[in-house]
Amino acid sequence: MQLTVNGTAREVDVEPDTPLLWVIREELGLTGTKYACGVAACGACTVLVDGQPTRSCVTPAEGLEGAEIRTIEAVEETEIGRRVVEAWVEHQVPQCGYCQSGQVLAATALLSGTPNPTDAEIETAMSNLCRCGTYNRIRAAIHGAAEA
Repeated sequence: MQLTVNGTAREVDVEPDTPLLWVIREELGLTGTKYACGVAACGACTVLVDGQPTRSCVTPAEGLEGAEIRTIEAVEETEIGRRVVEAWVEHQVPQCGYCQSGQVLAATALLSGTPNPTDAEIETAMSNLCRCGTYNRIRAAIHGAAEA
């Protein structure tokens, strides 16, 4: 099947029910997308599929032909993604950093649809888990990226 990942069409030879996460990591060698819970609960594996945050650990590759898949490796290719990454650095969001690729992509999707989100909108949209508890810094960074 052919998948478009980070703007490049790529041929992959996988079973149709192979989770997108494994296609990205194992077939394409893009290791910024992380495996954590495996049941779509934590969001460490979040990627953008046609601009929407998607838990790649439970999303089968089948049906994604023609979709635009964006991973953390290409998030800064968009203005909003670049602003989010800059705000993440400015607000020193990460501690361990494991969940941060999913957090950054979820924040990018939020700001793409809601350029100036309220705290309540951030809380609703940012359903990814952070074991280090950096939620206050995440919220501050999202506000900072919105203002940039």
